Amino acid sequence: MDLINATNMIAGYTMGMEPSGCELLVVVVKGTFHLPKSGEEPRLHEVQLPLIMADTFTGEPGFSAPYSEVDFAPRKLRCDILLQGSGYAPGGRPVERLPVGLRIGNWQKTFAVNGKRLWDYGVTGIRATPAEPFVTQPFSYDVAFGGVDNYSEDPAMHAAFMCNPVGCGFHKHLKKEWVDGTPLPQTEALDQPVEKPDGDYAPMALGPVGRGWASRLPYAGTYDQNWIDNTFPFLPADFNDAYYQAAPLDQQVPYLRGGEEVVLVNLTPEGRTGFYLPTVDVPVVFFRKKGERHEIRAVMDTLVIEPDKNLFTMTWRACLPLKKNMFEIPQVLVGKMSRGWWRARELGKTYYPSPEHLAQSKKAETEDE
Repeated sequence: MDLINATNMIAGYTMGMEPSGCELLVVVVKGTFHLPKSGEEPRLHEVQLPLIMADTFTGEPGFSAPYSEVDFAPRKLRCDILLQGSGYAPGGRPVERLPVGLRIGNWQKTFAVNGKRLWDYGVTGIRATPAEPFVTQPFSYDVAFGGVDNYSEDPAMHAAFMCNPVGCGFHKHLKKEWVDGTPLPQTEALDQPVEKPDGDYAPMALGPVGRGWASRLPYAGTYDQNWIDNTFPFLPADFNDAYYQAAPLDQQVPYLRGGEEVVLVNLTPEGRTGFYLPTVDVPVVFFRKKGERHEIRAVMDTLVIEPDKNLFTMTWRACLPLKKNMFEIPQVLVGKMSRGWWRARELGKTYYPSPEHLAQSKKAETEDE
């Protein structure tokens, strides 16, 4: 299949499949933008980040926080808002606890970032040590509440906090030798500080959640003997497209359209950074073999902000159910082409955007002879 990318961004395609077995042709477009200072307008980055072909993690896969997820989800029903970054103390003055916040249009999320703390198992019970002051503190699910309790030699006593099994601070069994001196999370809800190792606290971060974590796994469907015998290799009938959402539920919003105001609080050295998302129209035209064409306006379903790298990415997706297979679509156009291009295509001729391009083509043909 020929993919014509008429944008200044990165585009690619893949095949997807519905539980019914129907194949999908999925086109993904990702733009990388400079993170502007307050009052400035975003502009395309000189270096466009490639489409992500496999999930990445902060450390060992399965034992560390997801950092980025593959860009080729067949479809997303809502827009994922994600951020990977750090908390910055105002004015560069050290703090022990810092509120951070992100707002996109009418949606917002806030929580607290703390300095390093440990559980102290004393004569009066279990308490947190005072937080270490910090100026800049990276955060992720690695340092959010959660983790595993596998200190016992008896595997039957092992436990995991499945809302965030890669985090820290969680203990099911409160033995002194297993709890004392172990780290607390460095993030927590503003109105619910972490005070008990065996408590039930919402993990606080802004990155993607793991595919097998408690908040996401139920959408994956049922893979039992009946599925093996009667459905494999297709998805189970109870698979839910919500599984493709990488963000936690409270970071999923209706598709963004561009033009939404973005406000970051204590997530940059600037303290407060505000700007508006660029408005980008991304048409996708699927050309069929018999001359028919099907145009779809791609939807923006993923926003990833990385303040520490001074950039953010916006990802659009268009999905076309196929009658048989991808060979029925010989060509796809992403973006807008000139009237001249469309006219040349109708006449079955090669389009040259300028006389110079025509001359260069003729010269190359002469050299090849």
